[in-house]
Amino acid sequence: MKSILMIGLGRFGRHMAQKLIDMGNSVMAIEKDETRADAAINIVQNIQIGDATDEGFMESIGVSNFDICVVSIGNNFQSALEATVILKDLGGQFILARAQRDVHKKLLLRNGADHVVYAEREMAERLAVKYGSKNIFDYIQLTPEYAIFEIAVPQSWYGKSIIECSVRTRYHVSILATKHGGKIYPLPHPDHVFSSDETLMVMGSHENIRMLTRR
Repeated sequence: MKSILMIGLGRFGRHMAQKLIDMGNSVMAIEKDETRADAAINIVQNIQIGDATDEGFMESIGVSNFDICVVSIGNNFQSALEATVILKDLGGQFILARAQRDVHKKLLLRNGADHVVYAEREMAERLAVKYGSKNIFDYIQLTPEYAIFEIAVPQSWYGKSIIECSVRTRYHVSILATKHGGKIYPLPHPDHVFSSDETLMVMGSHENIRMLTRR
């Protein structure tokens, strides 16, 4: 279990807090808008009403005691930047911040953030790959070059095993799991025989996946 300090309870903050709590983590939230705080009380039990840009208030929170500090202020970049600087100055162990523009991401990283999530852009890119590509059902970006994709089984693989298709050596991708009937089966055996009613979770470069899904 990790202890998380969530700053801002807008939609992004509420959704992230809910997931963190569902995973068994301890979450404290800071929200200066009492209406937003009231709307989130059924999600986060420990909410402090206050201004995250007030260094005195933040010092009283004990920032250094949290494993992760999340700056989820999305509609006021100046406040997000000030809160990030204060968290760093007060000994924040790991600061995750949200950005809406490239320049904001750069400034947050330069001023104390350890990682910046570009939520709207990342979701837009994920949806573009998912709905704009043939035979790709979902994907998770790992690096600018590599990602994990959920793809349809190439027709030429039907009835053949992983080892028969020489998947890694011929296509330069790794099969992490198969998916059938909504259930995921991790690390399939090399003798696994492909069928038309399953999908594959594969890791590889964008270029190699594009070539594979054209088959």
